[in-house]
Amino acid sequence: MERKFTNEITKELVGKKVLVKGWVFDVRVLGGINFVVLRDKNGYIQITAKKGEVKDVILQIVSKLHQEDVIEVEGIVKESKQAKKGVEILPEKIEVISKAEVPLPLDPRMVTPANLDTKLNWRFLWFRTEEARAIFGIQNEILKAFREFFYNNGFIEMQPPIIIGSASEGGAELFELPYFEKKAYLAQSPQLYKQMGAVSFERVFMITPIFRAEKFDQPTHLNEVRQMDVEIAFADYEEAMDWLEKALVYIVESVLKNRKKELEVLNVELKVPKQPFPRITYEEAIKALQKEGEKIEYGDDFSKLQERKLGEIFGEAFFIKDWPEEQKAFYAMPKEDNPKIVKAFDLIYKGLEISSGTQRIHIPELLEKRIREKGLDPKDFKFYIDAFRYGAPPHSGWSIGLERLTMQICGKKNIKEVTMFPRTRERITP
Repeated sequence: MERKFTNEITKELVGKKVLVKGWVFDVRVLGGINFVVLRDKNGYIQITAKKGEVKDVILQIVSKLHQEDVIEVEGIVKESKQAKKGVEILPEKIEVISKAEVPLPLDPRMVTPANLDTKLNWRFLWFRTEEARAIFGIQNEILKAFREFFYNNGFIEMQPPIIIGSASEGGAELFELPYFEKKAYLAQSPQLYKQMGAVSFERVFMITPIFRAEKFDQPTHLNEVRQMDVEIAFADYEEAMDWLEKALVYIVESVLKNRKKELEVLNVELKVPKQPFPRITYEEAIKALQKEGEKIEYGDDFSKLQERKLGEIFGEAFFIKDWPEEQKAFYAMPKEDNPKIVKAFDLIYKGLEISSGTQRIHIPELLEKRIREKGLDPKDFKFYIDAFRYGAPPHSGWSIGLERLTMQICGKKNIKEVTMFPRTRERITP
């Protein structure tokens, strides 16, 4: 018999025999009438074993079931006023495929709440909760919508390397590893490679892990991140912001359309950000914070608290553009009228930076100059600089942090909650 998933068990199947498989979400043994709630990837179905209606062997099996036992059930679909779905299954056969040890270290029903460390230590059990299924259902929708948007707009997906020979963006935030007779590093960004893709394929995107050896322990920080990156040839940074704005709106609309149930589980009221997004300069942002009494000077970066404050001033989604050159990487294109300012931008969404981008330097001589100014050696970037010696158009791009965007859409306060297997300074397992 072909297996049915729980979402397929509807009133149209009343009177018909079905086969379902899954985990015991809950079991209530009341003597004359016993209930099992079975969970599979799509939801829940009630199995009702009533004395006199089912074989005694079925009652015996049900009486010995525990939470998270894996079972297979054959039975007849019946209407039920008591069951949430309006239908239940009268079991004719129950097979126990796998027994769960008791007691469980984490209750997937969340009758007994678990703290964050317990959720992280017993990740696979927490994945079975409604909350986790909602979070990662939404994250899956974000990824799907991101890919869909750029496929529909003629972009090509590329796969950048994770092992690299030199720093992508400079600085000391690199994980070093031995690589045969050489030193290598885990990529802190796909930056250099996506630019090489753009100067050949014109429009590229990718979803890739990146690694930052920063010794932070903040609710918004991870050492391994999934980035959603885009690079566009023949585009300045204003056009890159256009693409980013449209992509975010498309993603939020997709979540609203396809993940209503998950948003309800998380008690989130999601709205599509109002377009066009405001585009304020870095200088305007500094002055706005100073006006609010914040202690910040021109040249400083914004703290997370200051990003939230800016969100209160400028709205749910807005860009901060035209940054001081010392705040951005060596590849950011200087402005023609003031080379101390670069064509760079951040996107703040719900009070948190979720994306940053720039127009890139595509002129080899200027790129070499900027690399030296950052205290780096152009020889370490020869392959990258050479990519712009043979016909390189102006190009711009950006990246969205998948986990940060998931956190903001799901209304969570700690990025570890929305990361399947978070990697931080203190955590490399499970």
